[in-house]
Amino acid sequence: MNVKDLKVGCQTFTWEMLGDRFTGGPDDLLKAIADGGYAGIEITDTMIGRYAGKPAEFAAALKSSGLVLVSFAFGSRSGFTLKDEIGADLETARRWIDFVANFPDALVSMGSATVVSDGPRDDKFAIAAELYNKAGELGRKAGVQVAVHPSSHHNTLLFDRADYDAIFALLDADLVGWVPDTGHILRGHKDMADTLTTYRDRIRYIHLKDVDAKGRWAMLGKGVCDTPQVIEIAGTAPNFNGWLVLEEESDTAAADPAGAVKTNRQTMRGYGA
Repeated sequence: MNVKDLKVGCQTFTWEMLGDRFTGGPDDLLKAIADGGYAGIEITDTMIGRYAGKPAEFAAALKSSGLVLVSFAFGSRSGFTLKDEIGADLETARRWIDFVANFPDALVSMGSATVVSDGPRDDKFAIAAELYNKAGELGRKAGVQVAVHPSSHHNTLLFDRADYDAIFALLDADLVGWVPDTGHILRGHKDMADTLTTYRDRIRYIHLKDVDAKGRWAMLGKGVCDTPQVIEIAGTAPNFNGWLVLEEESDTAAADPAGAVKTNRQTMRGYGA
């Protein structure tokens, strides 16, 4: 894939991480992201706001903003690792899959499995994989691709390379794709490029994020992420849809999220995208 064919989207977690300090709504996000020069948006269940359950209205708002929906991301208080909550989590997955089915080529991204209960850690991989695979089956029936998004946040089950190997061994690659996040991989893996290359067949789209040498969030291009290398590997991934979704969690973004994502978009232009 030629770098000029890449599409650049923005993830709304940059605002979500502000918590109560963000007093706006989804329309404010659409405006900030469109003004920042992005072509698409990945929005979360927390930030969808008044458009939840109203896909036609959200589609109209996207069109008015000149944006497309890249993906819809959601998580669960169960951490996707509680056996008794699989039924409830699947109902949530069905709800958002049905919502996303109204948007051509958009995906559903399921958040990282996390450890929220006592018990053997190894047992939790099987629970998470069962849930992800069943959600993937729901997605296939609805014509919506489902992907898993591992993170390095507190209590994650999917932190280092061994964790990635464990979960991917249990996931049906035909049902569940992968949304690699460069920042999260760098925080838990010694060799991001090897992880991306090893599992490139599973890549659907990419979260592009940067960290410094100590694993602290950094603005894109200001840390250790080798963005040109990521783009090169993505170009060899057979199921990669061409979307690079920028997500910013640095202190700079906490102070000025709209300004930070606009700067990151300008940085991507320097890479040719």
